[in-house]
Amino acid sequence: MSGTLNKVMLIGHLGDDVKMHYFDGGGSLGRFPLATNESYVNKSTGEKVTNTEWHNIVVRNKAAEICEKYLSKGDKIYIEGRIKSRKWTGEDGNDRYSTEINVNEFTFLSTKKGGDQGVATSVSPSQDHKEAPPPDDDLPF
Repeated sequence: MSGTLNKVMLIGHLGDDVKMHYFDGGGSLGRFPLATNESYVNKSTGEKVTNTEWHNIVVRNKAAEICEKYLSKGDKIYIEGRIKSRKWTGEDGNDRYSTEINVNEFTFLSTKKGGDQGVATSVSPSQDHKEAPPPDDDLPF
């Protein structure tokens, strides 16, 4: 295979509400931490061990506004995106590094704001969305 691939798929819970940044010209950026968990049983002690990995999530423009409107801390979401590393110089003059997930697509797996737990709403930031579609009350689950 001569090409390369930078793709990430995550299912996790928001560690905080979406923090928005707005730019001149109408662009926006939303950021939030996402927690994913791995659980296993330690064979020597029989104890259940859970490890949490934190991911810095970045979503842009209309998709960011949709996330801000419908997501809050603790909500579950499926994310597809790519890994992006950034480097900058801090106020103290030292180099700082950050690894982020730039979102291409996401699906809400639960929300608290609509009162409908477990309703999945899928959104692709590349599409021109005014708002997330309303939940379908006729779903069989």
